[in-house]
Amino acid sequence: MANVIIPRGMSTEEKITLMRQDARYDVTDQEAPIAAECLGQIRQNIRGVKALPKVPKVFLSNDCIFNCAYCDCRQGKECRRYGSTPRELAELAYRQAIGSGHGIFITSAIIRTPDYTEELIIETMKILRRQMGYTGYLHAKVMPGTDPALIHEAGRYANRLSVNIEVAQSEAYRHIARNKNKQNILTPMGQISEMIARAKADASRRTPAFAMSQTTQMMAGSMGEDDFTILNLSGALYQKYRLSRIYYTAFQYLEHAKGYDHLREVRTPAWRMARLYQADRLMQLYGFTAEEIAPPTARHLSQTLDPKAAWAMRNLHLFPLEVNRAEYEQLLRVPGIGVTYAERIIQARRYGPVTHDTLRALGVAQKRCRHFITCGGKYTGDTCERVEQLSFLLADSVERAAS
Repeated sequence: MANVIIPRGMSTEEKITLMRQDARYDVTDQEAPIAAECLGQIRQNIRGVKALPKVPKVFLSNDCIFNCAYCDCRQGKECRRYGSTPRELAELAYRQAIGSGHGIFITSAIIRTPDYTEELIIETMKILRRQMGYTGYLHAKVMPGTDPALIHEAGRYANRLSVNIEVAQSEAYRHIARNKNKQNILTPMGQISEMIARAKADASRRTPAFAMSQTTQMMAGSMGEDDFTILNLSGALYQKYRLSRIYYTAFQYLEHAKGYDHLREVRTPAWRMARLYQADRLMQLYGFTAEEIAPPTARHLSQTLDPKAAWAMRNLHLFPLEVNRAEYEQLLRVPGIGVTYAERIIQARRYGPVTHDTLRALGVAQKRCRHFITCGGKYTGDTCERVEQLSFLLADSVERAAS
């Protein structure tokens, strides 16, 4: 392997600070009330899924040969550059991984060529695994256009791989990321998907281990695209490449980049990312489609209503829903009732009729859902005909949540 040129004169602490900046951009008696002990057991057995821990990210280098308008590592940008040898980065990554207890994400700007950069990332992982004995979680970035042999090698050491698609419309590459294109992004994404599928299908112990999941990242606002376009692509990517997760970031163009004189300032609001994440989960966990979340009459997600509440307001003819008869899939569509609470309700119905008191005992907050349900025919919400009042009651503070 050719020697990488490493800038000197920068401490580890300074590198970590710059890395953090770069990481901005991957009862059988049906008439009796349900016994309290039954409700307590249901709550104990059916719990919500904890939020995934944040995995620290380390960069091999921020000195990129690509000139993407939105990236702080882009070629030609005046900034402090740093780099590490695979040994130096492995030592730094080990300390960060052990310190966080949640693993490490190894990435880099593109040094010389995508393949050369991937080789350095692989070497870093080899040192971590073979020489330092690290057995924890490793997420490795795959560079655009990386050779399939290198992807396979990276997958032998990483638990997860990712290559970032970045844009929702392929023509956006020539507008904001001219060194990238649809082919050098989707080709490795497809190769990773096939390698994961083969590894999962082959249980032979002689087969080398391979990464078991893949993610990608997409920006919103790079071409003024609507949210339906983003969600429709997300749905296709999940289905075709069996992605574990898509991460959304706000496209920001606030500082002139050389070679992009046609671009004007763009400030994509943070609240839009919060809505996209909510919509993404609706598609993955609740069975919604992109067309339901962002129909032709509302292709942009609401700033004041979360996607499920907005869908419910467009479909008031389906409500109120009787919780004692509703199917699981129907309960999932009620604002304020998620996967965990829907499962608890279905379980509780085995012991007797579910009342509003039962819902409270199960932990279901009724501030939102009471407007869309009845319990034994009893309705405690505001009538669904009062649309403006109901919209006001369902509005949330996503701006503060996303800030």
